[in-house]
Amino acid sequence: MASVNRELSDFLRRARSKVDPARAGLPYDGRIRRVPGLRREEVALLAGVSTDYYTRLEQGRRITPSESVLDAIARALGLDEAGRTHLGHLVGATAGTPRTNTPTVQRVRPGLYQFLDSLDGHPALILGRRTDVLASNRLARALFTDFDTMRPKERNYARWMFLDEAARTLFLDWDQQARACVENLRLDLGNYPDDPAARDLVADLAQHSPQFRAWWEEHGVYQRTFGSKRLRHPVVGDLTVQYETLTMPGDRDQALFVYTTEAGTSSREAMNLLASWARVPELELP
Repeated sequence: MASVNRELSDFLRRARSKVDPARAGLPYDGRIRRVPGLRREEVALLAGVSTDYYTRLEQGRRITPSESVLDAIARALGLDEAGRTHLGHLVGATAGTPRTNTPTVQRVRPGLYQFLDSLDGHPALILGRRTDVLASNRLARALFTDFDTMRPKERNYARWMFLDEAARTLFLDWDQQARACVENLRLDLGNYPDDPAARDLVADLAQHSPQFRAWWEEHGVYQRTFGSKRLRHPVVGDLTVQYETLTMPGDRDQALFVYTTEAGTSSREAMNLLASWARVPELELP
């Protein structure tokens, strides 16, 4: 019997359940809806495919849709860019053709370490696969936590977010930040479905965090490219930081996160104070 892609099946079912039939342009047919969202035949109608074809796809069968069909299904389900990307990854896994081999070791180029250190007034992190923290500058370690002092396995943004009580205290908008972290991790796993380290991380977080487990089961996906975070720092108090995400040339699995504050605000004053606090004076040799 052919294997079934349960990740694909679960993602399509949950996406379908979130679509409002009226907003999708479907007329009321008088039938009682026993479950929320669209019926399978309605997704098929909106996407321009047969009900049997869509049903087999949602069941996780070995089907290889064209890009145009995937685009049509994504539109019918109201998927955003991250959702469409995730759908493509999951279908690729269904066909037995993962995009690339899972990388075993993630390395940061020496020039990027130098670049991080040069951003003395701005916190900056480089995250790799499954939100592993590959590098951070001094101000990022002062703003968030000192990832460099952790054991390699624990040097992970999602693990810190959910399992370290200090993270919950630090983020005033913890629920929003933590959910985005889950959805970004879900997108990553769809990209590399056979990554054992990612699956071990998910299993560990699901075991120790009921909130992670609940959000993971929602099968939402999200790709962080920019945004803001509200923090209550134990040294400098409340501040809001904006972040921009830059992918690394030559390594699509690494992303640089740079955090800034608005000029003339109390957040900028707090960041300047934190930068001064983080500077450890050099030891004077006799």
